[in-house]
Amino acid sequence: MSGRLPTLLRAYRIFSAAATPFTALFLARRLRRGKEHRLRLSERRGVSGMARPPGPLVWVHGASVGELLSVLPLIERIRARELNILVTSGTVTSSGLAEQRMPRGVIHQFVPLDTPMFVRRFLEHWQPDLALFVESELWPNIIVETSRREVPMMLINARLSETSFRRWRYLPATIVSLLRRLDLCLARSAADAERLSELGAPHVVAAGDLKLDGPAPPADKTKLTMLQKAVDGRPLIAAASTHAGEETTVIEAHQKLRANFPGLLTFIVPRHPERGAGLVEVACGLGLKSRLRSRGELPDAATDLYIVDSIGELGLIYRVAPIVFVGGSLVKHGGQNPIEPAKLGAAILHGPHVWNFAEIYAALDQAHGAELIPDESKLTAAFSALIAEPAARASLADAARTTVEGLGGALERTLQSLDPYLMQLRLRQQADNA
Repeated sequence: MSGRLPTLLRAYRIFSAAATPFTALFLARRLRRGKEHRLRLSERRGVSGMARPPGPLVWVHGASVGELLSVLPLIERIRARELNILVTSGTVTSSGLAEQRMPRGVIHQFVPLDTPMFVRRFLEHWQPDLALFVESELWPNIIVETSRREVPMMLINARLSETSFRRWRYLPATIVSLLRRLDLCLARSAADAERLSELGAPHVVAAGDLKLDGPAPPADKTKLTMLQKAVDGRPLIAAASTHAGEETTVIEAHQKLRANFPGLLTFIVPRHPERGAGLVEVACGLGLKSRLRSRGELPDAATDLYIVDSIGELGLIYRVAPIVFVGGSLVKHGGQNPIEPAKLGAAILHGPHVWNFAEIYAALDQAHGAELIPDESKLTAAFSALIAEPAARASLADAARTTVEGLGGALERTLQSLDPYLMQLRLRQQADNA
């Protein structure tokens, strides 16, 4: 898409270019907070120590762990066509996931900071032939610079919340300029598709949510056996992907419940693992005994709270804990992914703030596959009822699994939409090899 950029977009590009000299300070601060990889900071400036593989290259970008997990089956299917794939993300935890779960031969890099210089440097080195951006990753310089190279771009598993939609309505020229550079938007729901179309995306398809077609998160068999033995016979509850404020509510619920359920053990899996040590301090201040998984500790008979501050082990927790509160939903974050616990047979509790997965939570609630907790005061009672009633717990879990299975199909629809582009790259590769 050619033509003069809107005023706000030009201003953003000028400001981000001017800020380039200060990015070293920004990265150093993030490094001190554990948010950057010390040995890979150059990647954030668009510099890579890896060579670009010969042949067509598909670039897939997702912000963090959740986005990469959602497109993992898609990446596997594209890789099966013998196409090169570059995956980028912006968090340390997502780089760990890429090392563990990506198919052999897939390259991972940290996405460059969104300045014109760094983005151009990145694109010059990697020269992608197709760019797939996951969910809502619309970084202006990345979009503009990739467009100028005439690289086809798609937004896959695209989402746009009602809040973001209303904000973009105040900046119509800017969002239209970005969206019209995309060849295709594959929206995760009809509502997302409608919002994207209204903002100016030219080619929008409601393909469904890729998270529904992803495999259940894995669990190391040895670690699973060890944890099951450590907690055998105890009543268990879990709070997964929790945010600040929610852990306090869960800990308070634990304190009230343990009088009626002797031996109760509560797993807490903070969304950001670096917060684990702070939760141990909170527990200690309340006279509760806790253990931290990152230290290699397993819960013993005296443990009240088991803080799982490790990466990529939710599959382990969902296989062990029969009741799971899914976090990000009692605070105004928008809710975390309920699909994984549903696939692994957990009874799901959640708060009211679930707009990130609104359609899925609505389907689960309607099918009695999850239970809505309207506020913090009701969490204890909900946990208590499910601990005490195994039949109700099993009914909730069965309905969740059935509901999630019935909502699948997004992967095949996404591949069908991408197939003309992938076929063209495959034909080019075959011609190059002839």
